Amino acid sequence: MEFRVGILTLSDKGSKGERVDTSAPGLRDLLTEKLGDSFRVEAYEIIPDDRLTIEAKLKSWSDELRLNLILTTGGTGVAPRDVTPDATLNVIEKQVPGMAEAMRYASLQKTPMAVISRAVAGIRGQTLIINLPGSPKGARESLEAILAALPHALEKILGDPADCAPNP
Repeated sequence: MEFRVGILTLSDKGSKGERVDTSAPGLRDLLTEKLGDSFRVEAYEIIPDDRLTIEAKLKSWSDELRLNLILTTGGTGVAPRDVTPDATLNVIEKQVPGMAEAMRYASLQKTPMAVISRAVAGIRGQTLIINLPGSPKGARESLEAILAALPHALEKILGDPADCAPNP
């Protein structure tokens, strides 16, 4: 199965051209390295850390572009402009807390600062939205923590009726 992906970078400086985005290319490369051609990045954008702008983009990419997966990078901490999780919670219909917990757990093995991540994961329609940190290293490590589960999760979101585990 092939999945359509969007990568949305949240950065005030990046959206003004004052900072080069290295997180999104790293995420795209990781998807290709680990999952091959089954994950195809079809949308990419850098927008400011503005809650309403983020909400509008997540809705558009989910409802109009009908992407299967949206990875956000940036704005997951506790700074005043870190509003990505808040915007995500406003647009999703269901949370997938295990993904956010797994990312925080994996990150905590590397830095005690992982405890201040507010990243969330959830579903809007048939789109899985996952918040990742803004740092290239943190974004990549967080995605690696859940990468193996992504194909199965997306198949289930799309309505795959198969059992998750075969009966003995």
